Amino acid sequence: MELPAVNLKAILLVHWLLTTWGCIVFQGPYAWTNFPILALGVWAVAQRDSVDAISMFLGGLVATIFLDMIYIGIFYPRSSLSDTVRFSAGMAILNLILKPISCFFVYHMYRERGGELLVHIGSVGPSEERSSYQPIDSSEVPAYPESKAHVTRGY
Repeated sequence: MELPAVNLKAILLVHWLLTTWGCIVFQGPYAWTNFPILALGVWAVAQRDSVDAISMFLGGLVATIFLDMIYIGIFYPRSSLSDTVRFSAGMAILNLILKPISCFFVYHMYRERGGELLVHIGSVGPSEERSSYQPIDSSEVPAYPESKAHVTRGY
């Protein structure tokens, strides 16, 4: 399945608008956590080949998902819900809903830039991968556990 081409600039613009509108109600910590992460996104746009920039932006987006849930849960206004307050809270909630989708696209951009898989799922036990390393001082052929036949070399 081919992913649609989503521009990192479009992701940044959408989250910047929604964060700005969400800051009407949630001013303090909401703004202090979201705007620096958007600055990391600007860094990722400026340095197109940097794996560090896109990985920092991805990690920041994941962290702000959890932080936004806490901020909206704690600071959501319980009374005097004017139209402006409802609009601002709605934009903050929409921003929170769109962040996992943005993380998905940013993760694929991270992989395109040469980033490695962050979590290896399914490898609980010891690694099955074989190393091609052979010591120089040994003249014997390395024996692998699944190889039952013992190879001896005569001189």
